[in-house]
Parts: sequence; structure tokens; C-alpha cells
Amino acid sequence: MQIIRNIIIAVIALLSQTFALAQYVPGNLPGTFGSNDQHISNDPKDPNNLYDPYKPESELQEGEQKQDTTKRKVRKPLESFYFSDSLIAQRIFAWSVNPKFNSVNMQMVDTLLQNFNIDYEFQREGVGSAYGGNVGSVSVPLNYFDRLKSPEFMNVSAWNEYILTPEKILFYNAKIPYTRLRYVMSGQAKLEEQLFNFVISQNISPSTSMNLQYNAEGTRGMYMNQKTLDRSFAFSVAHTGKNYAVHGGYIYNHGKIAENGGLVDDKNVLDTVISAPDLIDVKLKDAENQYRGHTFWYTQSYGIALRKQKEEELTIQKMPVIYVGQALNYTNFKRTYQATDEQMLYDKYMVSENTYDTMAQSLLDVNAFVQLQPYNRNGVLGLISGGIGTEFAEYYNEVPLDYQDRYGSSSSGWRNSTYVYGALNGRISKYFDWGADMKYYLYGYKSQNLDIKANLGFNAYIKEKPLTLDFSANYMLTAPQYWQQSYFSNHHVWSNQFDRTSSMLIAAKFEVPHWNLQLGANYEMTTGKIYLNKDIVPTQFNDKLSVLGIYLQKDFRIKINSSEIQLNHRVLAQFSSNQEVVPVPELSAYLSYLFEFNIVKNVLRMQIGVDGRINTKYYAFGYDPALGQLYNQREREMGNYPYLDAFVAAKWKRMRILIKLQHFNADLFDNRDYFQLLDLPQNRMMFKLGFSWSFYD
Repeated sequence: MQIIRNIIIAVIALLSQTFALAQYVPGNLPGTFGSNDQHISNDPKDPNNLYDPYKPESELQEGEQKQDTTKRKVRKPLESFYFSDSLIAQRIFAWSVNPKFNSVNMQMVDTLLQNFNIDYEFQREGVGSAYGGNVGSVSVPLNYFDRLKSPEFMNVSAWNEYILTPEKILFYNAKIPYTRLRYVMSGQAKLEEQLFNFVISQNISPSTSMNLQYNAEGTRGMYMNQKTLDRSFAFSVAHTGKNYAVHGGYIYNHGKIAENGGLVDDKNVLDTVISAPDLIDVKLKDAENQYRGHTFWYTQSYGIALRKQKEEELTIQKMPVIYVGQALNYTNFKRTYQATDEQMLYDKYMVSENTYDTMAQSLLDVNAFVQLQPYNRNGVLGLISGGIGTEFAEYYNEVPLDYQDRYGSSSSGWRNSTYVYGALNGRISKYFDWGADMKYYLYGYKSQNLDIKANLGFNAYIKEKPLTLDFSANYMLTAPQYWQQSYFSNHHVWSNQFDRTSSMLIAAKFEVPHWNLQLGANYEMTTGKIYLNKDIVPTQFNDKLSVLGIYLQKDFRIKINSSEIQLNHRVLAQFSSNQEVVPVPELSAYLSYLFEFNIVKNVLRMQIGVDGRINTKYYAFGYDPALGQLYNQREREMGNYPYLDAFVAAKWKRMRILIKLQHFNADLFDNRDYFQLLDLPQNRMMFKLGFSWSFYD
């Protein structure tokens, strides 16, 4: 049924694309992309405008007929203070948005063959993540500095990689409709894993676009009671006009995760080879986590020019302007955990032998801001920004009447906090940029929370090729999260009075793109770190805690005519002053060696290669299903096991194809310690087949 549903969604996407294209008359489509696209102008005053219906009859060339202006209007050019002229000339480009200031960050449109062999999104950044063995399960980055430090919605943070937020949404500007489909499947029918994604984007006008995004990732599971399905859907709208800009939409997230609590005895994997992994005994056979979330959001701003715009100025990007803006975000998440027969995992029951725990949280964030652009958005002092906002939060987990005197009522009621925030940024030519921002809570349940950031960037050029050096610092003072202070469930209960946590992070990064080189270092000093200890109880470490990370990425390219040998390396070294509080592997690495070549020049290009991941032994996290949280276990160390994947990837015009043999070295050697979280083994060897297809013409 899952395959049928995904096929139906794909057909709907294709029909939508076909219908959108049918609205245009061939040869009369403004912005149609041919080999001479860079010479086309949409300006009615430009004599090179190929689509100017207002050209006087006296200027018509021989054989040229005057167009009927009653049938089709001139397509106005995109005029936005966000985008440069070179960017606007592209047939498609993408960006994400910072809702606090309605500012944009340019993003790559995913059409490349590079890294297409990495099918799990949570493995694409750096050296990747540790996870529960199957797609849809919990995961945590191996890099400490990529982990969520104080997530707003802790009740679902273990599935953060599958949850869409406004910051993760990509907006597209395309002169013709754009659609991308991606599908990856693997395993036998009873063990099948599926990844399905689609994006549909269409511009209503040059400055207004609508986007649909759908993701579904899940598996039936190789081990007992391991079925998962994480889905997300987003509808978003963007308008980036000459003076007014708005981004907004609706996001739906849903996950349904069967929980087996891990293997009863890891020796069934470590010391023996059982031919059918679904016969290996697990701790939970009837347990499930389910989360559901809704987000309604928008951010908008209007630019008021402080002088009259000159005729040659197409946008207000390079003149004195005041922007007035406002944003809203309402998000709620509910997680339920239900189970029977849990004696092999839990020995404490507060309510009943059959568990049904509920956690819910709602957050409404409303803010308004003002930005001053003194003379040029990209000038020495490009923007001076400031705003004020209020958060309203409500927390709920059911507490029986007999326990309310000690642990409080089921609902926290609405709690509010008011904050102010501001930012400064600028740049000097193309050689130097800087920025600083601050957020401070004046009063309320987050009173005195503080977040201050600053960054400096230096750019140098050798034969027009850039070298960049970036420095940043971040000081944070945060109050404990609600769920760290108060929680009641069938298996876990606590009521705490923790102090604030303070941290100072310093980071540096050096990058030379044309050498495929990146070197970075992060250092953080924290006081009052809160974590889940080995007994799965929140604990505060009041001494100073330091973590250092050094990251190196170096890719080698060996050209052989039109072919290329690629040797890609990502290595991370980390040092924690207390591994019981912050467990990290001292060394982690991701290596990818491949040969890339043409099958048919400019039509079909192929990669054949091998990926490998490994990290040193450390006390990796444990996972508690009832809490839906990772904790710092001290039972055993895991690591020093290589995970190897063989793959063939190809790009045929606008389609990318993947054939992959994942974890092909499983059970080949005496070392079978393929665990990344306590008692949760990785899947054995799996054959995968997938594709990604983009349509934009």
C-alpha cells in the first residue's frame, strides 16, 4: 500500500507539472531558456527586448508583426532588494529565510551527481550521525557542535532530522515550473525501506512563487518490531517584490515509530550469525511512539526609501531605506508512547502495567522589527536591525490526581516571555564582512536568557579564486527547559530546580574551494550543563566543561581526459573534558573513493565508488523509548567498526540514478560490532535502487 500511495503522489506531481507547462504558448514564453538566454531582456525600454509588444510600427523590422497587447502582457522583471542581477538572470535559484528579520540565505538547487550516493539526509553533513539502525529512527550527529543544545520542542527532538521547520524550507524562483521527484527503495518486500520526496514550485509572477514539499521516509524493519514512517508536508508562498517581501506557509509533521527497546542480548549479533535477524529476541514487542505537529508561520517586511529612486536604480538595494516588518510562528507538537509487556526494559510503573504517556507543547511567537539601511545593503554598515517579540508557551503531560500535589497539574497553563533582539552587519568590498546579533529576554518564564553572536570574515583571491577565513563567537545564558524541570510518566518522574546554563563558543574556519580544502576548529566552555545520566535522570554538571573539535575536509581530483578519480576525505577529532557528561568519539572519519567518467558525453555521466565510515570507541548514547530521548549510558563502548557501501551513480540529462550495496561488509569479518546506539544494531547488507528526476522546461 505504501508503494501505491507514493506512486499516486508522483503521478499527481507529474500531472501538475504538465498542466502548468500547458498554460504557456511555445515560443512565446517569457524567459524561455535557449543558448542565447543571456541576451534576452524584459525591459520594454530596452531595444534588445525580444518580447516588447509596445515597439512602434516605424521601428518594426522587415517581416516583423506588431503583437496584440490585449492577449498577453509584458512579463515584468524581478525587482527585489534580496537578489543580485546575475542571480536574477538564472533560470532557477533557491533560498531559505531567517524569520526574525525576513532575511534570506542563498542555497544550492540539488541537481548535482556529487554526494548523490548518500541517501540518508542525516549522513550528508560532515562525518555524519549515529542512529538507531534503520531509517526513521532516532539519530544524533557525531560532531558535538552540530547537536541540538537546547531544543525548544524536546519531546520530539530525537527525530529532528525528519522534522520540517520554517528555517529548513527552500523557496524557489523559476521562470518556468520546477518539479523534483526522488525515490529510493531497498530490501525484500517484508523488510522494505523507502525514501520518497517531491518538490513542486511555480512562479505566479516573477516575484511571487508557491511551493509544495512532501517527504516520507520509513521501513518495515530488518529486526523485530522496527517499522517506522516519518512524513512531512509543507505549503509555502514567497513574494520578493521591489519594496514588499513576505514568506510564509503551513507545515505538517508526523511520525509513527515502532519501538523494540533494543536486543535482549547483543551477543546474538556480536558472537553468532543468525540467518534471519527478525528472529533475534528484542525487549519490546508491542510499543510505539507517535508524534504529530502543525506549524503556521509568516514573516514580512516593507521597505520605505528615504530618497527618490533614480531611474537607473532597479531596486532599493543601494539607497537609504527603512524596513518595517513583522513575523508570527505558531507551532504545536504532541507525542504519545503506548506499550504493553515492558518488563524486560522497565521495572517502575507509576500508573499502570499498560503504558499510555502523552506529552504536548504549543508555542506562539509574535514579533515586530525595524531595519535601517543607511546607504547600501552591502555597504560597510549594511543593516542596523532591532525588534521586540513575545512568546506564549503551554506544556502538557497527564498527571493523575493522586500525584498532582507533588508533581503539579497536567497543564502548565500559558506562560509568556518578552524579548528584544537586534543585529548589525556590513562588508567592505569583497574582502571583508562582519556581523553581530543579540537576543535578550526581558521578563517571563525565560527571563534573563541571553544570546550574543559575532562573526568576522576575510576573503582573499588568487587569480580570481577565493580563499576565506571566518571567525565567530557565541555566548549563551539559558534557563532549563520545562521538561528538564518537570515531568511525569508511567516510567519516569522528576521535579527539579536547575540553575541556568552558560556557554561560550569560539569557532574558526579556513576554506579554499578550488583546492577542495576546508579546515575548521570549535571550542566551547560550558558551566551548568544539563544531561540525562546513565540512570536516565536529568542531572546538572555545575563545574566547567570544555569540548574541542577540529575538522578537516580535503578532496583530491585526478583528471584523466574527461574522466576523474575522486578521493574525498572528512576527518573530525574531538576532545571532551568529561566523557560522562558529553560523550564524543575522539576520531571520526568519512571517506569516499570513486571514479567518474562519461558514458555519452553531455548526456550520461557515471560514478563507481566505495564509501567508508568509522569512529573510535566511546560510550555512545543509549535510547529510552518511553522518553523518546537519548541518554549517556555507561554499559559498554562502541566503535572501531568500518561501515562500507559500494555504489554506482549516474546522471542522465536531468535524471540521477543510484544503485547501492549498503553495509556490504556485514558479517564478512570477525568484528560484528555494528552498533552505534546501545543494543540497537545497524541493518545488515542491503541492496538499494533509487532515482531523482528534475523537471524545469
